[in-house]
Amino acid sequence: MRHDEWTDRLDSTTVTVDGHDLEMAYADEGEGQPLVFLHGIPTSSYLWRQVAPEFTDDYRAIVPDMVGYGESTMDDRFDRSIRAQEQAVADLFEQLELDSVSFVGHDLGGGVGLRYAVHEPDAVDELVLSNAVCYDSWPIETIVDLGLPSTIEEMSVDELTETLESVFRGTLYGDDADDAFVEGMVDQWASEKGMISLSRNAIGTNTSHTTEIDPSEVTARTLMLWGAEDEFQPIEYAERLESDIDDADCVGLEEANHWVPEDRPEAYRGELRSFLES
Repeated sequence: MRHDEWTDRLDSTTVTVDGHDLEMAYADEGEGQPLVFLHGIPTSSYLWRQVAPEFTDDYRAIVPDMVGYGESTMDDRFDRSIRAQEQAVADLFEQLELDSVSFVGHDLGGGVGLRYAVHEPDAVDELVLSNAVCYDSWPIETIVDLGLPSTIEEMSVDELTETLESVFRGTLYGDDADDAFVEGMVDQWASEKGMISLSRNAIGTNTSHTTEIDPSEVTARTLMLWGAEDEFQPIEYAERLESDIDDADCVGLEEANHWVPEDRPEAYRGELRSFLES
């Protein structure tokens, strides 16, 4: 699916974060148990293009763009940390009248899901964390550097997009990265406004927001569905989560780096469906 085809599927609503009213884009398709897919940095809901649509026959698949990303608000006037993203997601769930969800989160989206499952245990039935930020596993140096105002001030839009394209192509597993995926991930940042938004997203990566919670307080049935060859969030963190959460399992997918839904979509869908239906 091309990026423009994906964005045509998105709706939008206004969510409130720390008193700021912000537009949040999201896909909402299918019927049944709400199944939420949340991306990380520097991706968007398009990360789930090969996964979420395959569940709409049996689930209500809800796929947001976090605020500051994708088709959501990028204005330079609000916090984009996972603490703030948790507020945005919680407001979206309230507007969609979701009493409980199955929550699938990748990277920062996994950090949001982990916080939400700790803070709202009755609202999360199943939790799936994929190459998620947790404990003190993050932020990584590349993202920290992008968050420094001086870094962005010294870069052109073309230089930023070239850097991001190189990162994606260098960290997708194998040598045949899908051009549509890479372009879809990079194009959202290809403007002065997008570049500043990415920088603000990057500077919002705060270790305190994962170290302040205790994963052992998660009561949801949990799966760590991890790209086993991740150089950003190594699988050892998934194994640590498995030991700290009472009802948890860990599945490592070989031949998958950090972007596991893109590297191994068929295997990812199979493991996720097996977990949800077990």
